[in-house]
Amino acid sequence: QVQLVESGGGLAQAGGSLRLSCAASGSIFSRNFMGWFRQAPEKEREFVAAIRWSGGMTSYADSVKGRFTISRDYVKNTVYLQMNSLKPEDTGVYYCAASEDFYGSSGSKVQPPFYYFWGQGTQVNVPS
Repeated sequence: QVQLVESGGGLAQAGGSLRLSCAASGSIFSRNFMGWFRQAPEKEREFVAAIRWSGGMTSYADSVKGRFTISRDYVKNTVYLQMNSLKPEDTGVYYCAASEDFYGSSGSKVQPPFYYFWGQGTQVNVPS
């Protein structure tokens, strides 16, 4: 089993920055993927970024490329999402997710069904 706990959300001005953290406990292996998703009110959960736990193989949604960076810290068992140049459309609940293995549950790593473990989410607000 894997437990994921997000933190770091809050209120940020447009153009500002936030860093989200996802503390993982349990059995995380190098082949697992870690992902960040977000969900705005009345919208579907959407992919933000993903990284293989062993490092590398990063992926980003087009809407965040060049602004967000996903990374992980082995020692702290934590995945980060550094968010710069924030925009009002970045507002939403941000979720951390982990796959069971390299191949995921179903679909691709940019889709929610790929991931089996989910955190509770952390709210990010960027007022217009």
